[in-house]
Formats: sequence, structure tokens, C-alpha cells
Amino acid sequence: MAKSIPVTDGKNLIYHIELRQDFTELADELKKLGYTAEGKLCIVTDSEVAALYADEVRELLAPFFPQLFIHIFPAGESSKNVETVNKLYETLIQNHFDRNDILLALGGGVVGDLTGFAAATYLRGIDFVQIPTTLLSQVDSSIGGKTGVDFMQYKNMVGAFYQPRLVYMNLSVLKTLPKRQFSSGMGEILKHGLIKDASYFSWIKANAKQLTALAAEQVEDMIFRSCNIKREVVERDPKELGERALLNFGHTIGHAIEKLSGFQLYHGECVSLGIVAASYLSYRLGNISEADLEQIKKSLRDFGLPVEVNGYEPKEVLAATKSDKKMVGSKVKFILLQEIGNAYIYRDLTDEQILEGIRYVCRQTQG
Repeated sequence: MAKSIPVTDGKNLIYHIELRQDFTELADELKKLGYTAEGKLCIVTDSEVAALYADEVRELLAPFFPQLFIHIFPAGESSKNVETVNKLYETLIQNHFDRNDILLALGGGVVGDLTGFAAATYLRGIDFVQIPTTLLSQVDSSIGGKTGVDFMQYKNMVGAFYQPRLVYMNLSVLKTLPKRQFSSGMGEILKHGLIKDASYFSWIKANAKQLTALAAEQVEDMIFRSCNIKREVVERDPKELGERALLNFGHTIGHAIEKLSGFQLYHGECVSLGIVAASYLSYRLGNISEADLEQIKKSLRDFGLPVEVNGYEPKEVLAATKSDKKMVGSKVKFILLQEIGNAYIYRDLTDEQILEGIRYVCRQTQG
């Protein structure tokens, strides 16, 4: 069943999130936004997604938008940089794209972030549409207008807040998603429940078997609820001046481990480790019980996510947190749990406390 979520700036409609089971309504949605055959479209995608869906999307759109181009770059986080953006600029310039034209980001978070950044900066801004093809991008990176690229191994250090005209989700693409990628997306989904909705967190736990089996009704309900949680937070705080920072639960330590892994660990896997560390610190501060902590860890494990990791020196992880863009002066802006379903911003953790949380997930008692 098709579902639609309107996203506003608090007052005015910005775009819709459309949940569908195929790509067949994409052309109609683009025409509703005023795009015509006179305009040019560029599908931006990576080498892996292109092999699966680029031809299908092109064949569906070409009868309505004959000036259609495809720009493909190598898949992987290593492509998320300004050099890849420069090659996309070159394609757009060579094909005379102007501000009446549009980019379609067909892929996961790397594709969406990079395409959005290119759209925000090419000719000082042209339109783009998100067509997320991973669970992680459907519930997280495609929503909220954060765009960007990595710089010298610093994740998302260069970017812009720039909203899409449409987010179009074909949920059936999850059937071709590797199991590890699906698990990665569950890291962000469990985070949504932990920071904002205890009943949603309980629902995810209760439906774990159906969700991992990709039962269509439960998966659609889950994505719809997660998208709504992120939408509500982003509408209240579009540029992360306050509440939106709660969405970074698990990300400070998670991003540090992700960087030190050379991006060999997936984003959601690192967020899972960060969630465990932050939940442990929440327990140590007396906010949640040991039973709560164990419940959180079990929920992550149930979806194939790691709750501990080997091979990382805690002090190196701590040092990496200091280069995180969520730093405020010399303080790390840390997100902790007051209780399951209720997160808050805490700026007064000492380095030793953070190190204790890191050691908890890095299987070390010293270092």
C-alpha cells in the first residue's frame, strides 16, 4: 500500500516522502513537481546500483524525459570526495545542465550525500531527488537535507544543508540488499526508538523475525515510523542547532571507529558499537538499568549488529572523537539516554569517562 509523508519547514511544505513497491510512479511524481520533457535529468548512481536498477529507471523515465543522462562512479565510501563531485560537475557542464534541470540520486547514502552536495553547489543550486536503495539511506540519509563528502578521512566534513524536491522509495529493492547492508540500516532504526519512542523500540524487538524475513507489511510500517521520527526532529531543528543533535546518538564513538576501520566496517555497524558505548555510559551515570543495557545489546545482536569489537586501541578511538564535527570547543557534545525512548545532550563527559565507554565495546579494561 502506497504511503506518503509530507515534510515541512515547520510551516510550509518542502517535499514528500513517497513509499512504493516499485519505480512505476516515479515519472508521475516528477511531473507533479512541474518537470517536463524540455528539461534534462541526470541519474547519478554508483557502479553496484547501476548494474541493478539504472536501466530500469531509465526505461521508465525516457518516454517522458528524453533528455536523460546517467553518471556512474565507483561504489564505496572511498568515492565520497570532492574529486568524484568534480567529475559529476564535468558531466553536467558538458551536457549544458542549467537551473531548470534536475539530478536523481539513485543509490545508498554515499550516492545521496554526494549528489545532494553537487546539486547544492552546481550553479549555486539546482534541484535533486533522492531515490534511496538501501535501508540505511531510506530511513536516515535521504531525509533532512544533509549533504556532503568526506575530506582526508574525516567523514562528512564538507557539506551543505540542501533539501531534495522529492524522496521516492521503492521498498522492493530491499530484496536485493545484502543481509549485512540490511543489518546496517537497522542500527539507525533501533536508534530512532531509543532516542524518541520506547513503544517503537518494543515493537521492533517484537517483530524482529518478520523484519529480518523482509515481511512486506512490517518492513513498510517500520520505514514509515522511522521516517516520521526523523521528519519530526528535522522539522523542529533543520540545521542541528538543538534537538536534531539527538539523531547523533551512537555516532561520536561510532564515527571514530568507522574512520579507524578505513570504512571497512559499515556505518550502521559502527553506530551499533557507539550505541552500546553511549548506553553503557548512560547506565554508569545511573540513568538506565543494567537490564536496560542488556536489552539494548540483545536487540542489536538480534539484527546481526556488533556490540563489541577487537583490534582498536581505545586511546586512538578517543583521539579520533576529537576530530568529530560535533565538538563544541574542547568538549564532545555527547548524546546519552535518560531512559529508553528519551535521549538528551550532555557536554560534561570527561575523557576518562568516554574512554571507559570505548573500552566497554573494544574488549579492553585498560589502554
